[in-house]
Amino acid sequence: MKETIMNKNIQALLACNKEILNHKATEYSPLALAYIGDGVYEIFVRTYVINKGNAPVNKMHKASRELVRAETQAKIYHSIEKQLTEEETNVLRRGRNAKSISVPKNADMTQYRHATGLEALIGYLYIKGEIERINELINLGLMGLSNEV
Repeated sequence: MKETIMNKNIQALLACNKEILNHKATEYSPLALAYIGDGVYEIFVRTYVINKGNAPVNKMHKASRELVRAETQAKIYHSIEKQLTEEETNVLRRGRNAKSISVPKNADMTQYRHATGLEALIGYLYIKGEIERINELINLGLMGLSNEV
């Protein structure tokens, strides 16, 4: 019950921005999509963590930090890639192949590129207003992580 309410709250929060996003998602570079996708992913992760129950903020921060690491995002990338449409796969690939100026400090380059691909996909879907699809893919990825443990 609480999770459903939280998911509806996220969708309402993100959907209110749909009116001000007046560009087509295809007009953005993969790194611009990853930039906005990083923020959207963070909201989902923090909501997921707080949904687990009230805890000291430090513990919630540590749990969130683990889920936003490039290594974890790369695992999510691999767990959802077979569930994507052709269009989504193309965006994921464009994000993964984008040449970033920054170098990751806590991940290898392959993990970092996969994480960028995931963030680009989330950004793309966000700009298109497909919040439900973002929710579906992130939940699928998080289930894949919990099955790993």
